[in-house]
Amino acid sequence: MSDEIVLVYVTCPDADVAASLARTLVQERRAACGNIIPGLRSIYAWQGEIHDDPEVLLLLKTRRSEVGNLADRVVALHPYDVPEVVAVPVVAGHGAYLDWVRAHVDVRSPS
Repeated sequence: MSDEIVLVYVTCPDADVAASLARTLVQERRAACGNIIPGLRSIYAWQGEIHDDPEVLLLLKTRRSEVGNLADRVVALHPYDVPEVVAVPVVAGHGAYLDWVRAHVDVRSPS
């Protein structure tokens, strides 16, 4: 299980928040890298109201075994009360790239 790679989606209010999260998670070796994708429009229910807000997507690559630690750090650092942290399995990919992700995520990183 520790060798399986996942993509983790985290929505953020802006690119600065996404960049700060990505830098911290990569420095702490909880993720190998993060991509910031601007231009999201999120429509969602929150506290009895429908919201329609601009956001950016932070896409992180990590080991499946690290998702819990990564999610805990996102929750601790994120400005939202309930940040989105959703992991999706990578079923295939370029072997050298997947090995690079594995090499840059330390499953022994502190909680």
